[in-house]
Amino acid sequence: MAEGIGTPPKALFDAMDVYIAERAAAGVFLDGGGLYGTEDAVNFVASQGEVTQHEGPYAETKEVVGGWSLLKYDTVEEAVADQRKFAELHAEHWPEVTVVATLRQISEGPEAADD
Repeated sequence: MAEGIGTPPKALFDAMDVYIAERAAAGVFLDGGGLYGTEDAVNFVASQGEVTQHEGPYAETKEVVGGWSLLKYDTVEEAVADQRKFAELHAEHWPEVTVVATLRQISEGPEAADD
């Protein structure tokens, strides 16, 4: 989502409360929350054996992560369908903004490690 676009409308907060409550009751929603803007963000970049610290705001940033959630589904298809519902709530209740809802899987073991 673009930064500095204002607070989401109350209708979206209300719809998200229902969405999250339903998923929590079903044991799907594990955790989540909103994030502040980049004005106080700090990035640590590890590159070529060195670590550098960069503090926000970031003028080159066009989109930022506005929140996150951790959910557990039985199938990828269920996760994709529910992520669509999440995006549809934003389209319905906050149509004047562009929100990118990204679905990613969590690695649960060393099979993802590059040895």
